[in-house]
Amino acid sequence: MAYDENLKVEHPTFVTHLECSYTGERYPADEVHGLSRAGKPLLVRYDLDGVRKALTKEALAKRPPDFWRYRELLPVRRTADIVSLGEALTPLVPLPRTAARAGASELIVKDEGRLPTGSFKARGLALAVSMAKALGIKHMAMPTNGNAGAALAAYASHCGIKTTIFCPEDTPEVNVSEIALQGAAVYRVNGLIDDCGKIVGEGKTKVGWFDTSTLKEPYRIEGKKTMGLELAEQFGWEVPDVILYPTGGGTGLIGMWKAFAELEAIGFIGKKRPRMVAVQASGCAPMVRAFEQGEEHAPRWENAHTIASGIRVPQAVGDFLILRAVRESNGFAIAVSDEAISAALDEVARQDGFLMCPEGAATYAAWKQGLVDGRIRKDERALLFNCATGLKYPLPPIRRTLDRHKPIDFASL
Repeated sequence: MAYDENLKVEHPTFVTHLECSYTGERYPADEVHGLSRAGKPLLVRYDLDGVRKALTKEALAKRPPDFWRYRELLPVRRTADIVSLGEALTPLVPLPRTAARAGASELIVKDEGRLPTGSFKARGLALAVSMAKALGIKHMAMPTNGNAGAALAAYASHCGIKTTIFCPEDTPEVNVSEIALQGAAVYRVNGLIDDCGKIVGEGKTKVGWFDTSTLKEPYRIEGKKTMGLELAEQFGWEVPDVILYPTGGGTGLIGMWKAFAELEAIGFIGKKRPRMVAVQASGCAPMVRAFEQGEEHAPRWENAHTIASGIRVPQAVGDFLILRAVRESNGFAIAVSDEAISAALDEVARQDGFLMCPEGAATYAAWKQGLVDGRIRKDERALLFNCATGLKYPLPPIRRTLDRHKPIDFASL
């Protein structure tokens, strides 16, 4: 089995059409699409009976361990259009000391920081850029809080597509530099990510770029969907009891919920679903507010702020899809404070040696809060998503020093 077999061996493809997630209106496959006529995200639909006949668990197990192994459930039709930077399967990492300290039986992290560009944004953008290549798109643009822009820049540069990226003015310098170094024209904007999104939208007709904003094209969902396909396979075609997901635009939560339905349809899993928990920061929690008020849509959150910049999304175009998945799964939406996020990051690093990003730490803080208020049981298998490597974020300074010219008090060390 060659390491790049998934990138070179052709497999049958089963995309039938695209569908408006709100009205059900059908759109033809293999054409450039943005939002539906109703202004809602489009979902890729497959001939799942065909997939069921073509793909077996045994055949899948023999393929190299990257997410392109799921080709029959992905929209890229030809291997020549695959744009890959080495998307390895991300590990499930148990946190035994952290779980034991909380009196819980099992706590697991799926570490998305192992992907190219150091975050789970690589999943969505690998598919979006591959499909852009297949459809002949030459210029892509997006708003970003950092990691998505880095992924778009990297994948687009890898296949020669031009990129223009806009980020809030307080985006960490490491993210802005990463985006620029990987070939994009990047601009800081004195506003939040939705303000950046307005610029991208205005430029569609004036500049002619393709709007790659979250859920404004159909294929980032398909990339993020691989998280659900992958973790189900890693759990032996079972699913965890609870998934806690850091939720900004919510593409991954929506994608995983889609993945579980498709896996059941092809006979790979049963009817059991994890309870999906949308985790937000208390300084930017539009989904939590809408969930608690029983609303279908989440109005814009004013004056959004949080140290977890990846979930600082004041308004999401796929709000109703996020809320639908949470409610259908009997899950919930929860907000945690920045203080709780910082404490969570410190706890997991010190107790289990696992450095989370702030957004990932928010899921641990939410898990602890859920244990206290009874919404999560201690005997449930809980899965946290660490969406990026913690090394991409500012770390607290360490002040301990020793003067080698003075006697050292080893008893105090």
